Amino acid sequence: GDILIGLPSAGLHTNGYSLARRVFFDVAGLRPDTVVAELGTTAGAALLAPHRCYLPIVRPLLERGHVKGLAHITGGGITENVPRILPPGCAAEIDLHAWTVPSLFQFIEDRGDISRDEMYRTFNMGIGMVMVLDKEDVDRAKTVLSASGLRSYIIGTVIKGNREVIIT
Repeated sequence: GDILIGLPSAGLHTNGYSLARRVFFDVAGLRPDTVVAELGTTAGAALLAPHRCYLPIVRPLLERGHVKGLAHITGGGITENVPRILPPGCAAEIDLHAWTVPSLFQFIEDRGDISRDEMYRTFNMGIGMVMVLDKEDVDRAKTVLSASGLRSYIIGTVIKGNREVIIT
């Protein structure tokens, strides 16, 4: 019954660079200075977007004891990182329609002909941090997150299961 809140990533962060480089440069034949219209920037800038630091954003929630778990979505993507914070007997049900996947990931998926499952195993898909909160703390948390200037998304719930992510 706990709620999963997703915080947006600022790009690739720390995962999937080998695959992304292969798609951008080997498959699509781009150069670092090539402007990619659908991304609104150059290939190099899209790949090198700085990693977002979440500590200043989540610190107030941690200090108030609202956060039950945090999953930094790095190598292994959403499907491998979220289960690490779940206790035995629990799974995460994640609604893929809860946020819009950034065009960077859509570009990689389309140009690289990569399956959707592989994309969620490799990349953060626009969610760089997942927080687990009690239902009663969600509204307060959303207020704190909004005050930081960062959008957040209710992306799912904790359900009975075997430490896995179930995509809906």
